Amino acid sequence: MHPRKFEISRAAVTCFLERGYHQTGVRDIAKQAGISLGNLYNHFKGKEAVLAFIAEIDGKELNGFIENLAETADPRAALEGFIDDYAAYASRPENALLGAEILTEALRNETIAEVFGKDRRRMIDALAGCLGRGAKAGVFKPLSDETTVAWLILDALEAQGLRSLSNSAQGAATLKNIRGFLLGGVTP
Repeated sequence: MHPRKFEISRAAVTCFLERGYHQTGVRDIAKQAGISLGNLYNHFKGKEAVLAFIAEIDGKELNGFIENLAETADPRAALEGFIDDYAAYASRPENALLGAEILTEALRNETIAEVFGKDRRRMIDALAGCLGRGAKAGVFKPLSDETTVAWLILDALEAQGLRSLSNSAQGAATLKNIRGFLLGGVTP
């Protein structure tokens, strides 16, 4: 993959964080990347293609979480580690802000929804698999629908990431409560 694509995507993230997705144009991205508009178009068809590439990069970042959830030796430790690690990831300001921008755009744009939805489904499947393995091992309650519980876990952690943008002082205490609630909901 051409290194220029990564430079352009980093510039786009900066623009999206500063101005928002809709307020950012391809000219803004090119200017931030220090390249001509034509050079940007040599690598991407437009702003939507840049966002799709960012999704691809983001998906690779999620691989570590997914691999850790697949750890079969101790599903409880895998879930606890996921809660702590993903909460930290989702609470980073750049991830929380970009996530909000992407979610808003995904509500309007089916292509963006599909690209980012694919990675979200991978996370949900990994979480649901961990919950299922834990139930079989007796460390989690048998759940009638592991997928719905996985959605709730992911939603709670991402919502905490957004809340931390405006109230970071309560972040650790709130996360402790969320962690206790989530684990209490799945353990016997």
